[in-house]
Amino acid sequence: MLSLASTTDPSWVQRVERRLDHLLLDHAHCEKKAASMAINLIFRYQTRPFLLRWLSELAREELEHFELMLTELDRRQIPFTVLDPSPYAGELMKHVRRGEPDRLVDTLLVCSLIEARSCERMKLLSEHLTDEDLRELYKGLLASEARHHRGYVHLTAELVGREAAVERLRELAEIEAAVIARAPRDQVRMHT
Repeated sequence: MLSLASTTDPSWVQRVERRLDHLLLDHAHCEKKAASMAINLIFRYQTRPFLLRWLSELAREELEHFELMLTELDRRQIPFTVLDPSPYAGELMKHVRRGEPDRLVDTLLVCSLIEARSCERMKLLSEHLTDEDLRELYKGLLASEARHHRGYVHLTAELVGREAAVERLRELAEIEAAVIARAPRDQVRMHT
């Protein structure tokens, strides 16, 4: 269960098919950002040892996925270039509460929702893309994305208890659904 409050319209895949190069580039950037976030959390919360090993393993896996996407870009002769940041994560982070432990709780849960949305979108790609190689690539990433989502939720539950974690996750999932609903339809990104 991915804890999302909305589902992606299947027509999203049709838009992706028309701008596949852009989606693959965006996906590479998403993996890089996910690794960076894990490392940032390690530094910010180094006094919370229950986070450190899982986040370290996550950072390495996200970097492996980044390298996988770089290889795919190379294979398709798509240059890795700078992209303007997608507003998605920034919009979600605006709802992170100030003060600890609320800030950590919300940050972990926002990360869980980003992973959940990635997983949901990758499932659509694995089932509906016309490119068989990419369907297989995305099928191969599904379990990792789902595990990342569950891991962030589990860490939050260790911090504040299962009930409080699930309650706040539901609140943030509603916000995430609204952010997705407002996303520009003309952009082809993993989270728009």
